[in-house]
Amino acid sequence: MDRFRKIGLAVGLASLLFLAWFYLAPLGVPILAYHMVGPEEERYSVSVEEFDRQMDYLVQKGYTAVSLQELADGFAGKTVLPPRPVVITFDDGYNDNYLLALPIMEKHGMKGTVFVVAGQVGQGQYLSWDQIHALQERGTEIGSHTMNHVALSGSDKAGQFREVAESKQLLEQELGLPVVFLAYPYGKFTAETVAVLQAAGYRGACAGTAGLNAPGSDLYRLHRVNVPKPRFGLWEFRIRLLRAEIYFAFETIKSRL
Repeated sequence: MDRFRKIGLAVGLASLLFLAWFYLAPLGVPILAYHMVGPEEERYSVSVEEFDRQMDYLVQKGYTAVSLQELADGFAGKTVLPPRPVVITFDDGYNDNYLLALPIMEKHGMKGTVFVVAGQVGQGQYLSWDQIHALQERGTEIGSHTMNHVALSGSDKAGQFREVAESKQLLEQELGLPVVFLAYPYGKFTAETVAVLQAAGYRGACAGTAGLNAPGSDLYRLHRVNVPKPRFGLWEFRIRLLRAEIYFAFETIKSRL
């Protein structure tokens, strides 16, 4: 009977979430995960038109973009977050983040966080140091995506430390500001990785698991909403946000049962 009660509760909650989706504030804070913005025919490249529509949708729904630093301070009670905060992140540090995504975000009053692979700066399609400086000067938070985009879960402790510490050191040396957040390459990490990040001086990290975040969330296991190239336009973007809310609600219920 208890099992059926739990199933009924879950179904009922999902229904309420779907109905409330159009009217109520989300249960937690979404961290959007982008890679590229542009015409490339790649899975993780969102077109300029789609990205513009997505940013417009966030504005129309009352979202305010915050940095990961601001999010962590808000969760800790050091500052007050806006009613509907959202974090807009970009992995890998492609130069279209500066050339194409930044002007669209500025147009809509948004800002983002770019996770840079420090060892790839200035190569091919990646950001140059001048572009990274310009991003920072225009309100973009810079984070680390390791030194060489290595799956940290597949490296030993010493290798993990080199990847996260050397990238942090290089970025801070170039930018003149602390770099305290990281995105795990491929979303992969272990408990040892978290300990390594803490030892290297990071405040938190974004994982690859879907969901939202709230006060009490583990800052080294932050959930994100993956945003690849959409096949169904803005509806797909909206459904991804809804799915993250459902995951978050289910995890919250499970933790309390």
